[in-house]
Amino acid sequence: MTIDTKLSYGKDYISEYSDKRNEPEWMKSFRIQALDQSDSLPMPKPDKTNISKWNFHQFKHEASGETIDAFTELPEEIKVFLDLENKDQNVLIQRNQSVAYQSLTASLQEQGVIFTDIQSALSEHNELVQRYYMKDAVSVDENRLTALHAALMNGGAFVYVPKNVVVEEPLQAIFWQEDLEAASFNHVIVVAEENSAVTYVENYISHNNEEETVANIVAEVIAHDNAKVTFGAVDNFASGTTVYVNRRGVAYRDATIEWALGQMNDGNTVSENITHLIGDNSTSNAKTVVVGRGDQSQNFTAKIVHFGKQSDGYILQHGVMKDRASAIFNGIGKIEHGATKSNAEQESRVLMLSSGARGDANPILLIDEDDVTAGHAASVGRVDPLQLYYLMSRGIAQKEAERLIIHGFLAPVVNQLPIEAVKEQLRQVIERKVY
Repeated sequence: MTIDTKLSYGKDYISEYSDKRNEPEWMKSFRIQALDQSDSLPMPKPDKTNISKWNFHQFKHEASGETIDAFTELPEEIKVFLDLENKDQNVLIQRNQSVAYQSLTASLQEQGVIFTDIQSALSEHNELVQRYYMKDAVSVDENRLTALHAALMNGGAFVYVPKNVVVEEPLQAIFWQEDLEAASFNHVIVVAEENSAVTYVENYISHNNEEETVANIVAEVIAHDNAKVTFGAVDNFASGTTVYVNRRGVAYRDATIEWALGQMNDGNTVSENITHLIGDNSTSNAKTVVVGRGDQSQNFTAKIVHFGKQSDGYILQHGVMKDRASAIFNGIGKIEHGATKSNAEQESRVLMLSSGARGDANPILLIDEDDVTAGHAASVGRVDPLQLYYLMSRGIAQKEAERLIIHGFLAPVVNQLPIEAVKEQLRQVIERKVY
């Protein structure tokens, strides 16, 4: 079966869209070339997941949103992500495809840190954006959806940390899909120059349970020599949004990229989280937590590719499935020839709460070098009866005992999120989805 990806957005629309935003000529050409490529490229083929009937073409591309002057103007479902008492937060709030609120402390600005929306970055930091945009991490021609992303990009964020600058407080982006039909083609770039460090956390939220739309998201993380990037995310798209998300990282010598991803979408989802450990002694920890419910189908791939010597990669995926939800968890550790003394470890575990739910955990090790270490663990099962018995023997009711076990099962990822308000919101989302 072929997939209908015919769009009502052609070259004329793309050209006009770029012109309205006063984008540089290279971006306009980039968009048009990507659109030309999209027709000839195949759709992605996630392992064991049939996406032939998923909606990737019905959406509204443009939708604006009003600005706000203070957090008090936000609805409660957005406020919960923020520390309302802290007036010095580094925050970007995107409402549909418009910037509703933006702040960056003066001290970080003085040090040359950039934290802004992608459209402003194209205008004010054109050369930097061009240097990194879909160059090192994600390619336009990977498949039809990456090409459509490049053609239709309509929002996102740009983070740049200069050499020797350590950003102590997290940078937080909230992408709020307020319009129920608006699509999110967000592009996020995080660049940490030599000897720098930054923590970036993003939140996606929508409420379109009936209306259908699309989220086609790309995040590119570049950690130069001896830099450290911590990237956290909570994705909470409603059931009407079909999600395709690529989060990619490139780590150079002695660099570290840490991922803590909460995948709480209610719609069908394909997620790829891939890190290339290019430099010697580079490191990546990729942690993902998932809750699936209803009839949704999801596919998650976490992959770390080792090129540098003594590089270290660790993948942790924990998922909870209920109702008739299904999910595939692929953990891939790839050690290339020449990456001696490297270590690839992975763990994928799925907890089943309903007889109709399904979860597959697929650990994969691809080793092209002899002098390395590697290991994997995978399990799919129900709540441990011994744990349940132990808690109930201490006077805890069965439902509460199950709740505690589930939160404990997901805690290794939840606890890694660096913003307390976001961490608490993820716990609340888990609570709501599981019960």
